[in-house]
Amino acid sequence: MLGAVSPVPPSADETLRIVLASLDDLKAEDIITIDLTGKTTIADRMVVASGRSNRHVGSLADNVVEHLKKSGLKDIRVEGQPHCDWVLIDAGDVLVHVFRPEVRAFYNIEKMWASGRTGRRTS
Repeated sequence: MLGAVSPVPPSADETLRIVLASLDDLKAEDIITIDLTGKTTIADRMVVASGRSNRHVGSLADNVVEHLKKSGLKDIRVEGQPHCDWVLIDAGDVLVHVFRPEVRAFYNIEKMWASGRTGRRTS
């Protein structure tokens, strides 16, 4: 996977697979996938995960972005990187939120978006 950059961008399902694998690689915690189909046009899926510290959150975000770029995805936007309390990665069809646990509990975005189908992964 860490070889040459793919000339063809990944599908939404492949993007989701890459995101989940990248988060698993660095031991993200409490990973949740939310299906946004029919709820919004901004993305098809949302992934929410936690890191144990600011440094862990930053490393998780960097790992996700690195793997997405190597898969051929070009237009990746990242917000929140300097402080790493909450980092948002916009990968087109997939939005990724990586939080410190207390920040995640405060904003509780899962409750806002997860009224439909979700997938929970434990670490």
